[in-house]
Amino acid sequence: MSLWSKDSMRDVLKNLIDGLSEAWIKVGKYWRVPCKSAITQARQRLGARVMSQLFHQLIRPMATQETLGAFLNGLRIVVIDGTCFDVPDSDENARVFGRPGSRPGTVAAFPKVRLVILIEAGTHLIFDALICPYRIGERVRALKLLRSVTAGMLLMWDRGLHSYAMVQTTVSQGCDYLGRIPANVKFLAEQPLQDGSYLSRIYPSGKLRKKASQPILVRVIEYTIEHPENPTQQLTYRLITSLLDIEQFPAELLAREYHQRWEVENTIDELKIHLLGRKTHVRSQKPREVVQEVYGWLLGHWSVRMLMFQAATTAGIPPLRLSFTGTLRVIRRAIPKFQHLQPEEFPLFSIG
Repeated sequence: MSLWSKDSMRDVLKNLIDGLSEAWIKVGKYWRVPCKSAITQARQRLGARVMSQLFHQLIRPMATQETLGAFLNGLRIVVIDGTCFDVPDSDENARVFGRPGSRPGTVAAFPKVRLVILIEAGTHLIFDALICPYRIGERVRALKLLRSVTAGMLLMWDRGLHSYAMVQTTVSQGCDYLGRIPANVKFLAEQPLQDGSYLSRIYPSGKLRKKASQPILVRVIEYTIEHPENPTQQLTYRLITSLLDIEQFPAELLAREYHQRWEVENTIDELKIHLLGRKTHVRSQKPREVVQEVYGWLLGHWSVRMLMFQAATTAGIPPLRLSFTGTLRVIRRAIPKFQHLQPEEFPLFSIG
């Protein structure tokens, strides 16, 4: 459904069995394409759990030290962020997932689902994800998603996810972090460092700053970015990190590498624009099928990106240099050809 997102359900099924149907005709067998309701009933019998279990058993970070752009001084760069997408306007979807706010007397056109993802920046592989109703905040689900970060990773996040809990949970997982700070959050410069950064501490809240709370030592990096055509326009960035070694991780290096956080935005674009490309990204009218479809969507993205990673590794180039849409077209063309294999070559789809 994600590989042929603009086709009807019956056409999707036709695409999937196109190569098989030719083999069936040769042996005098014929297959009538089921109607749309029969396909829906089959999906309902399958349920959502099998898709979520397949996703969580299959996905994992794949980059190696030879993968260009995937590591920073030995640390695997990973990024966390979230997005929302529309689901069909049904009573069940609205009740379970909720609608965004709107002007008094009006109702939002579509219910929405929130998706928080964790990606490997150097490959765009999504190696964990959480689906939740729109009313549940992105920051809440991001904390749970930290279950998949480990030692040897450098986690990046944007200012909307900044919190003491985010820092504390990341550190407890043994993972390093590099996150942007909102403008209203202030840090005291307790110890200036030679590269222009300084050490400070983060507290659970401002009220606990003077009490016997558990502060966490952080390193703060401040820098400005000038507009290339108008030097008077400047944007100030402030980052906090657990990387305290200024020799191995100087402030300029971390400021330059923080742009990799935007790889998650490119990944979301691949999901919502290039892979699906539908005005309403999900087709399912019922919540359980919505969850099933979203996990299939994530698995579809994994399949495309995994093929790109394997191809790039063979060619010795960065995976991000390859075209996502070009690879998607290759997969669409290859599926019918793949099904032309003889039964003994691929017995799972045997016609016997």
